[in-house]
Formats: sequence, C-alpha cells, structure tokens
Amino acid sequence: LQWSSPPEAIERFKSQEIWFAPPQFYELCRLCNFSSLRELHKFSSDRALEGCERWMPVMLTASDGYIQILPGDELYPEDPDYTGEKKIIMSTDKKVEDLMKEGSIFHRIVIKNINNLAVYVNIPAKYKHMNPLMINSDCSDYKSRL
Repeated sequence: LQWSSPPEAIERFKSQEIWFAPPQFYELCRLCNFSSLRELHKFSSDRALEGCERWMPVMLTASDGYIQILPGDELYPEDPDYTGEKKIIMSTDKKVEDLMKEGSIFHRIVIKNINNLAVYVNIPAKYKHMNPLMINSDCSDYKSRL
C-alpha cells in the first residue's frame, strides 16, 4: 500500500505499475480538479446536500477499441440495459477516432487498451458536481497537489 496523489496514481497507471478499472480512472480524473485536500474537503462539504445521480456506463465496441458511454453523451441509449437482461450489444465497424470526430456531445471513457484510457466530457455536471478533467493516459498535462 502506498499513498499517491491522483496525478501520481495516473502516472503509475500509465507506466503500468498499477491498474485501475475505467470508473476509478474517471474518479481520479475528477479528483485532479482539486489542488489540495482542503479544497476537496470544502467542495464536498458545500455540495453534500445537492444529491447524486446513479448511472451505468454502456459499452460500445469499435473496430479498434471500446467506448464506455455515460449519461448525457449523444450516444447514450434512451433506455439503457441496467440489469443485463436484454443482452443489448452496441458495436460498430468504425474506429474510435472516427466516432470522436463525428460526435459533439461527450461524456465517455475511450479505451484503446488496458493501459490506454481517455476521459472526454463536455456536458455540465449535475447536482453541482465536478466533471473530471479530460485526461488521456498517454499524456501528462494535469495539475493537482492532492
């Protein structure tokens, strides 16, 4: 066990020292918005009574990777399969890059491979929450002192 700041954890993920599932990568990107633990604590205290939203990512299989589509994204289904009972499979022959060029309303995690994730969000967060920084695990352009 080792304490790591969110940027340090992302760097360790990038170097394949550790691994995070996409939801944890998303949350680390969200934590990168805060420059200190004090700032994070103030934010969480201020918005504690606002509520939260429960949602389920929907996987879209592309020809060269995957996209976890989240609520608010233009590709998110109107009636998602929350239980897995419907066995809905979303897939396309298009490449991830082409899907990104075609789209304009994003709330998604792009998965090129197990250690290459990127978060794309350009919609407002609900309940006065904070969107994650749009971080690609291929680059290091984020700032945080947590």
